[in-house]
Amino acid sequence: MAINTHHQVGEINNKRCSIVEKSITAERVGFLKSLLTFNGYEVEVAEKPDGTFDLGVTDILFNTEMALYGRYLRTKERKVVTPEMWR
Repeated sequence: MAINTHHQVGEINNKRCSIVEKSITAERVGFLKSLLTFNGYEVEVAEKPDGTFDLGVTDILFNTEMALYGRYLRTKERKVVTPEMWR
């Protein structure tokens, strides 16, 4: 049994990834990809047949909730990414 059921691991582009978000828009992909890449994560994106995208990072230990509430992510302006900014 998983301790945190929100932490999903899957495969995107034949690479094992921690799934960050599923079924998101291209605009959301742009925002998350730039943010996560700036913070040093390798981002993988896969387009689904319905036109939405799945986004993940190759760091299997990455957990979105821990990164946000642990205040691990920063913007390019060096501000801490809060849950409100993430949404």
